[in-house]
Parts: sequence; structure tokens; C-alpha cells
Amino acid sequence: MASEQLMGTGGHRYFQMESEPSQATASSFPSFRQGSAEVARIFDELPKAAIVSVSRPDAGDISPMLLSYTIEFQYKQFKWRLLKKASQVFILHFALKKRAFIEEIHEKQEQVKEWLQNLGIGDHTTVVQDEDEVDDDAVPFLHDESFKNRDVPSRAALPVIRPALGRQQSISDRAKIAMQEYLNHFLGNMDLVNSREVCKFLEVSKLSFCPEYGPKLKEEYVMVKHLPKISKSDDSRKCCACGWFSCCNNNWQKMWAVLKPGFLALLGDPFDTKPLDIIVFDVLPASDGNGEGRVALAKEVKENNPLRHAFRVTCGTRNIRLRVKSNAKVRDWVAAINDAGLRPPEGWCHPHRFGSFAPPRGLNDDGSQAQWFIDGQAAFEAIAASIENAKSEIFICGWWVCPELYLRRPFHTNVSSRLDTLLEAKAKQGVQIYILLYKEVALALKINSMSSKRKLLSIHENVRVLRYPDHFSSGVYLWSHHEKIVIVDNQICFIGGLDLCFGRYDTSEHKVGDHPPLIWPGKDYYNPRESEPNSWEDTMKDELDREKYPRMPWHDVHCALWGPPCRDVARHFVQRWNYAKRNKAPYEEAIPLLMPQHHMVIPHYMGKSKELEDESKNFEDSDSKSLKRQDSFSSRSSLQDIPLLLPQEPDSVDAPPEGSPKSSCLDHDIRLIDQPSRVGRNHHFLLRKSKYEDVVDTPMKGFVDDLDIDFPKKPCPPVVLTSDPEWWETQERGDQMAPTDETGQVGPCTPCHCQVFRSVSQWSAGTSQTEESIHNAYCSLIEKSEHFIYIENQFFISGLSGDEIIRNRVLESLYRRIMKAHNDKRSFRVIIVIPLLPGFQGGLDDGGAASVRAIMHWQYRTICRGNNSILHNLYDLLGPKAHDYISFYGLRAYGKLFDGGSIASSQVYVHSKVMIIDDCMSLIGSANINDRSLLGSRDSEGLLLMESHQHP
Repeated sequence: MASEQLMGTGGHRYFQMESEPSQATASSFPSFRQGSAEVARIFDELPKAAIVSVSRPDAGDISPMLLSYTIEFQYKQFKWRLLKKASQVFILHFALKKRAFIEEIHEKQEQVKEWLQNLGIGDHTTVVQDEDEVDDDAVPFLHDESFKNRDVPSRAALPVIRPALGRQQSISDRAKIAMQEYLNHFLGNMDLVNSREVCKFLEVSKLSFCPEYGPKLKEEYVMVKHLPKISKSDDSRKCCACGWFSCCNNNWQKMWAVLKPGFLALLGDPFDTKPLDIIVFDVLPASDGNGEGRVALAKEVKENNPLRHAFRVTCGTRNIRLRVKSNAKVRDWVAAINDAGLRPPEGWCHPHRFGSFAPPRGLNDDGSQAQWFIDGQAAFEAIAASIENAKSEIFICGWWVCPELYLRRPFHTNVSSRLDTLLEAKAKQGVQIYILLYKEVALALKINSMSSKRKLLSIHENVRVLRYPDHFSSGVYLWSHHEKIVIVDNQICFIGGLDLCFGRYDTSEHKVGDHPPLIWPGKDYYNPRESEPNSWEDTMKDELDREKYPRMPWHDVHCALWGPPCRDVARHFVQRWNYAKRNKAPYEEAIPLLMPQHHMVIPHYMGKSKELEDESKNFEDSDSKSLKRQDSFSSRSSLQDIPLLLPQEPDSVDAPPEGSPKSSCLDHDIRLIDQPSRVGRNHHFLLRKSKYEDVVDTPMKGFVDDLDIDFPKKPCPPVVLTSDPEWWETQERGDQMAPTDETGQVGPCTPCHCQVFRSVSQWSAGTSQTEESIHNAYCSLIEKSEHFIYIENQFFISGLSGDEIIRNRVLESLYRRIMKAHNDKRSFRVIIVIPLLPGFQGGLDDGGAASVRAIMHWQYRTICRGNNSILHNLYDLLGPKAHDYISFYGLRAYGKLFDGGSIASSQVYVHSKVMIIDDCMSLIGSANINDRSLLGSRDSEGLLLMESHQHP
């Protein structure tokens, strides 16, 4: 018998029939029953197939073996079409017959073995068994009924092999009918459709029918060279079955490629759930430099050997080459990949409004919702509640993360709310936790990320931590990862200015003292102006004398997101994690290989075809439970690779059921994915309807809005800035559904138009393009403002047009908008709140306070000193009236350090990064107003734009 390879299920090795005895052959060949028992099935219900058309390469050729069939398959809400030749069906048929024949031998062997054991001579009978074969307990005895269930259609069921001669049209018709009957036969058998032969024929895998990954696109075996070598006990991964030639040089490996709208994943096997590699599609350059237009995501590669056929996929810093069997397959793959990644408006390879990687959300009822939190108490309470409700995975990304941080106070009565305790409890439940830390330059910063990493890794094996960048290998010393992100189950995301670290927890009271310790334990009683801790090992030990020094109150703003914008932020996390993993430890299993679980691709296909529209509609009806990965709750060894995080399709779960009640944002009972939850029992926040109309949000010149959306041109109602005390009260009263909380620290959870922006470049996220969409959004929104702008920021360092030192142009936009208001004789006001002093140790005259003086120099240069300052230029044209348009403020708090103690005062450190425009739009994120945060090529940042959303 000719040598041929038969591929077994997971746990069985690959086996050559001519090299071993027939008895070993029978025992080692995996059965249909084994395949369904060991590996979770791809199909849990029977798919349907319909022959759409029959074609032939030459109209004069009547050979039935040359007929090609266009077959449309449907499984649940998924539809896909395949072009199959009659010869491929012929090969499939005999592969199934061969499998059934060998399995029958295997069954007879098991029956003989049991018979001998029943006669009492089984102990003296040796049966050759494959070393990887599962034991008898794992594979029950196969009865006649089960054998009947895996019956393969007989040869008579395949009349297309030898059809009767006749007119060409009649041959095609008869072939179509015969093929349909044959497909109906084996697609009506659950064991057969889940066999590897049929799944390969249908081009399906474990990722095919996950609604969160989007519609089923192209899948197939390909050859790749760039991956680490896989054990060669499995010869089918070679380029060809023949071992006589070294055509592959043992470098090329056989992989199953899965194309989805937002990524290309490579699996070792269609039944695997962990990709070995993944390319997450991202914005491509506008030109390839040769005048040929936008760079293609996939392109054909000419091989020196004409018998080889390859194509290349390029995105960001990733550049991989793949081989397939023919030029036709190359063309199919190139077209499919480019179509998936470049087709506007849903293609991730196109820039969106303001040059962002993410499109505007909430333009229809896609489940986009947002809620704001002022100061640490409100935000940390919400984050703690969300972590406690986590079911599958948690992403944390921070400039500084302190595992010993208490998220609820008083800390004595909330021991279980310490960050490391919360994470440990969830990790023990099987929740996978991924934490990205900024790796600081130790001589410049005292945040000790190595200590944080050690403590986090000691929590549990399900906690994975990466620090990045490696300064020496990357050459990055000056810039940092500055995002502050927490994402839970890809359902709720927190983003803003608050790091999960000491000194950030505060209330609206902004107390300066805490003696004896009740709210701020140990080093959480924090005042970097007085003293910066040299060690974070003993965190419960005070750094400051509480009877002598005040703490520095901390003012910050954070926000929560649900729906597609949450998954946009998660997509950003996935890109950063993958890039850090590949640079830090591409082959080390001890440092978990983070291969991302994608849970965020475009939610709604605007302008899509009818088929995709129907498909997306069906996704929305899917049970949200189907989105949970089957292995999400399993514990994994710390030595295992981190599973690849795949970007998820948001449209499957975003919209709540029609007629469902609007729940408040923070509710412990999360009924639906992306439906908000309540922070705690003492907080019940109702939705409030915005009184403002939808806002026209015009992109900057030179940036395209690829969604091509017609925003309703309804301007915000005119706001007259007068001394009338009724004005603010009127604004607050209008059209409210319910008040927010009494302290004003937590906003309403409400549907809104929103969009995620970021600052990233090649060093920080591995992108081919430097993205400065935060900078673009700031400048554009300032110039389009109508009535007022309110800004809170840790820094205010910007430049006017022509400034060759400071490159960001927020200041220029403010100057132009103020001059426009003056020329139009319209009321307009800019209010800017910044810290009174930079948050660095030392007095202004101290020798070691160079950083403090440098920051103050650049801020004064921006505000009032020299020809590049805004007040200097406004005074030249407006005189003292300049203060009618713009003013700057700081915050200060005072109080007793302890009962009976002296009164002390301290600045309230403004750390928030907020801009509010006309009460219609707000920007909340981690980006400061300086070149580090806004230029894109320096610090990495994240930010959200929220616009009012009018509801009937």
C-alpha cells in the first residue's frame, strides 16, 4: 500500500501506514468517536449546504472530474461559499472511507481484547498500542449503533464519479443533483461533519463560528517560516510528505490560517484555540513611496522556484511570508486579506476621524455608553466592583501600579479590597489577568516597577506581567507608557488620569491630614513635594511625619466605557501586549507568551453588503454566553504561553434587548454584556437625558472621516456668560431624568457618541504610523467650539505657530479661537486649571529642584512670558480685555493635621486631563498638554471623546 499520512486528533501522533504492523495501525488510528470525545466539536448542530452553480474549465470538455461546484454553506448565522472541484469531493470520500475501514479494524481489536480478558487470558495477551493512545476509560467501547452513526456514504452515493453521457447541460444538471444528494448525506451525520477530513474540506476551525470574532472569512492550510520550530514528530507539518528532498530545509511549517475582519491568526491545527501567531490589522501608510497609492496589507511574492507560490502580509513592524499550493490560491488570499483590512469604512487599516485607529461609536444603538468619575474614591470603587464581577479576563495597563493599594476606604474594614487581594481571588477562580507595566529608568523615577512585578507574579499563576520598554535594546530612555487602563471581560473599560498607585485615592473634601491613619495607610499618605520614598518594600510604614507634614490632595478624573469603545481600548491593549511580548521574550515560555484573545473588531458594517448586514443582525441575537471562551475559567501553568489575545467583534452583544429596562451603570448584576453595573449598594445612579442636541464634529483639514457620516447639523444652544445666577441652575435642571449622586463625584451612565484616540508609534506599539489623534482632536475641537472651553491638566506647555521648540499647537488653536470671538464680537471664555507647582520634590530655590524650575519655565513661556506666550500676544491686540477671554487657576486645600493640631495648607494637585467644550463634548484621558503626550512619537497615551447623545 502506498505510503500516506493520516492525521490524528490532539494527543495522537502522526503515523505512516507502511512502516508498522497492521495491528498497530488499527490501534493508533483515531476514531470518529475519539475525535468528538477528546476535542470539543466545531459543529454542535448540522450545517446546511446548497449547490449554487456548476462550471467547467472548457465548454467542450465533458469530463465530470473537471467540474467545479460553487457551494454555499450555512451554520447558525454564518454563511460562506467555497469553490470545490469534483476531484476534491472524490478525495474526501475515500479519505472518509479509509478512516472508517481502519476504525472498524480498531473496533474488532478492542472486541477481541475484551473477549480474551473475559476468558481470563487477557493478562497473557499483548496488544500493540500507540504510546499516545488514550486508555480504555477515556474511550468507551464502540457499539454497533455508534458505528452506524459514523457510517460513510457508499460509492453509490457519489454518481458524479461516473455519470451517464449526454448533452453538456444535462451532465451539469445531473452532476449538481448528485452532488447535492451526496453533501446532504454526510452533512446529515454529526460525527462525520466534526471529523478532521470534513472540517478541512469545509475550511472551518474553532475560531470560525465565534461571534465575537466577526463573520467567517477565508481559512486554509498555509506554510510559514518565521515561527519557532515545532516538534517534528509530526511530519505533516513539512512542505511535502516525501522525506527524500530537503525542499523545506525543516524551516517551513504547516499552519492553519484564519482570516477575520480585524486580524489574521495562525493555528497549529484547525481544532486549536490558541493561535501560534497573529497579525492585528492597523492603519497603513497613505503611500508606499513609489506613487502607487496606499500600501497593500497583502502582496504576491515572486519566488525563484516557479513551483513555489507565496505572498507577504505586512502590518506595522510585522512582515511575514506565507506559501500556498498554487498561484490561484495566492491571488485568493491576497484579495481576501486586503478586502478584510482595507475595505472602508470598517477596515482597520484606514485612519478614521482625526487620524484615529478607532472609528466614531454610538452613531446608532450599538451599546456605546460612558460615565465619568471625579477623584479616586468614586473611580476606585467602580474599578473594585468590576474586578469582583470579572468572569474571564482582566487587562491592566499602568504607568505605576501598586499591588498594596486599597481601592476602598477606610482600609481597616476593607482588607479584601486591596488590589493584590482582589486579583488573587479572581485568579483562583480561573480569571486570566494580564498586566502591562511601564519599565522606568530607575535613576530618574522611584516607582520601582520591578518590585510591583515581583509582587504581582507571586499572587497566582494566572497573573501575567510584562514590563516595557527594555531601554538598552529598544534605545528608548526618555519616553514612557503613560496610559491608565483597566478592562474587565472586554465589557467595561476604565480610562483616564488615575493610576492604581499610592497617593491617588481622594475624596471631594481633599483632606490634608489623616492622623491616626484611617484613610491613607503608610506610604499612601503621600506628598512628593516634601519627600519621595526611596523604597516601596514596606508600604505600611509612614514616609512622612503625619503630625508635621500635610498630604498633598489629589484631583483627578476617570471614565468608564461600555460597548464598542471599550473593545477599541482593549484592541489597543492587545497591540501593545503583543509588541512587548515579541520584543521582550519571543521564545521564552517562562515569561508567558501573550498571544491576544481578540475581543474587538468593528461593530457595525455601515455601507456593507446585505449578507454581512444580515449576519451582523444575527450576531446581535446570539446568546451572550457564547462569547465566553471555553478555557476562560481554566487555570494555566505559569510556564505555559500566554494565549494570543484576539480582537473581538463588538456588534454581537452591544445592543441591549428591545424594551429592556435601562439599568444604572454600576450594578453588581451584570445581566448583559456591555450593560453597566452599580458600584455598590450605597450608589444607585440613574440615567439622565442630555438637554443638548447632537453636535457637528468637524475633522481637521487633511484628515478624513472614513465613515462618511452626516452628523445632524444641530448646534448647541447658545450659552451667554453673564452674572445671572439662574444660568447654571437652568443648565442643570433642563430635561433631567434623575439627579446624579449628591456629591457630584459620579456622573450619569448614558449612551453617547464617542471615539477613542491615542498617541502611539513604532517604539510603543509597533505601528508603522505615528498616531497623534489626541493632538488632532484637541486642536480641531478647540477651533470648532462655540461658547466656552474648560481645561484641567497636569501640565500646560504648548506653542504658537512658528514656535520651533514646542511643536504641539493646542495654544495656537486657543489663540485663533479667542481672536475669532473678539473679531465676531461674541462672548467666549477659556478657563484653565493646572497645579500651582509641579509635583516634584524640593523648593524652587533648592539645588536639586531643577525639574521643578524647568517645568515652570516652559509653562510660564506658554502662558505669559515672552513672544511665544498667549497672554503676550493677546495683550498686544486686546490689551486688558484679554482676561475677558482666558484665565488660569490653581487649587488649594487647608485643614487640621489631626484633632487639636495646627492648621496646614497644601495645593490640590490637579492631575486630571480633561477638556469640556460648550457642555456638549468632553475629552477625558491620560494625555497631558505637552509634546511628550501629544506628538505620538513619545509617550503612549489613551483618551476618549464623548459627545452628547439626544434620545427621544
